[in-house]
Amino acid sequence: MSKLPDFEGLAMFAKVAEEHSFAAAARTLGVSVATVSRAVARLEERLGGRLFNRTSRRLALTDYGHRLAERASRILSDAEEAEDVARETSSRPRGLVKLAAPLSFGTRWIAPMLPEFFRRYPEIAVDLHLTDAQADLIGEGFDAALRIAVLEDSSLVARLIAPVRRFVVAAPAYIAEYGRPQHPHDLATHRCLSYANRSRPDVWRFAHQETGKEASITPTGPLRGTSAEALLPTVLAGLAITELPEFIATQYFPDRQLEPILTDWRLPEGGLYFVTPTARARPAKVSALADFLIGELTDARWSAEAVMGWKPPSRLLRQP
Repeated sequence: MSKLPDFEGLAMFAKVAEEHSFAAAARTLGVSVATVSRAVARLEERLGGRLFNRTSRRLALTDYGHRLAERASRILSDAEEAEDVARETSSRPRGLVKLAAPLSFGTRWIAPMLPEFFRRYPEIAVDLHLTDAQADLIGEGFDAALRIAVLEDSSLVARLIAPVRRFVVAAPAYIAEYGRPQHPHDLATHRCLSYANRSRPDVWRFAHQETGKEASITPTGPLRGTSAEALLPTVLAGLAITELPEFIATQYFPDRQLEPILTDWRLPEGGLYFVTPTARARPAKVSALADFLIGELTDARWSAEAVMGWKPPSRLLRQP
């Protein structure tokens, strides 16, 4: 015997008791009379007692059936209520959304947008995890993530929101003291700060905007950090060079706190993506957050075009 109760048998028994008819119960449940009859017979065999007295004209509960009917009806009612709540939750924007986002991007761009989101959707809460380590959406139970990357093929569903370039930058004080590199290979003699949490060794790979020639260097310098925030003070102080994503770098360009260098060369261009484990049966709360973030972020207000009116050459992104 199964250790689990026969919930289907109990539900069909409760409906027959309520309708006083196998046929009426079958119509209400949308199944055949034979299905209901088999379920009740299976339940009687399992419990070891007759639930109904049947004649050709009349169907009546036995004393044993009377004692069980109320509890079975309660089980059926609770199950129907649970399904109603689940359906309402999936179709109505409400509940908790667990969202992962890169640390710097989330702090600078996502967190300031959330007050407006909460005004629009007061029944949604957001559990925002900010980390530059790539979150395991399925293993860690995330509903969605924002990722800035050149995405590899995966089982995840990714929606491209906007392209994100990267710039090699230095403070004017650094350039004045150490000179302006003219070729990526010149960086070998400069102090270059790098990231410590990438899955692969930190190599800066360049392609020339016009000729397509490629060059790569392994940055060496006095500091490695897990985020751009850790590297910025040293770079702003004029002590080193680093590469930054566009959403950070461009805010330092207008007042020349930082300058882009090697502008004839480009680093691999990535994109900002909204990523979910699956596109099927996406809850309304996740769809609401996706639509909001995509609507707010598509214009890429951090871009060089938006900030400086400057459009460096760019290769097209391939959307997975």
